[in-house]
Amino acid sequence: MKRFYLVLMALLLSISTACANGSKGAKSSDKGELSDMKISIQITSDSGKFELTAALVDNSSAAAFYELLKKGPLTVDMHDYGNFEKVGSLGTRLPRNDTQITTTAGDIILYQGNQITIYYDTNSWNFTRLGKVDGVTQAELKKILGKGDVTAVFRHCKV
Repeated sequence: MKRFYLVLMALLLSISTACANGSKGAKSSDKGELSDMKISIQITSDSGKFELTAALVDNSSAAAFYELLKKGPLTVDMHDYGNFEKVGSLGTRLPRNDTQITTTAGDIILYQGNQITIYYDTNSWNFTRLGKVDGVTQAELKKILGKGDVTAVFRHCKV
């Protein structure tokens, strides 16, 4: 158990550094290129409080989401859906760029223009990809997101 927490602390330190440094030129998992837009996500779950970073993709939906976050942090209450994602309402609509995709753990997806999801497993559907959580495995993400509802606070990172 101590080892898990040491690894988790090292991961959190590297994530906080990644937010400050940005991510240029990395490719997303199935299509499109990740942009220089970085965000942080503070997750509060039954497993504790965790700080993640993510790179947003290069599309108008992600750009609109990033601009929304520049105005201030966005707190989203998220619940589990289908044993593969946490989902919650954005409280606003963003432009959609839906394509048929298969998600992987760490994908941040816009659903129906007004719902945001963080995937910890796979699902195939017409979605708008917003970004990808940096540097966590599926097992780590499942542990971070826990079994019940979570609160996610999304913030933009200054690049």
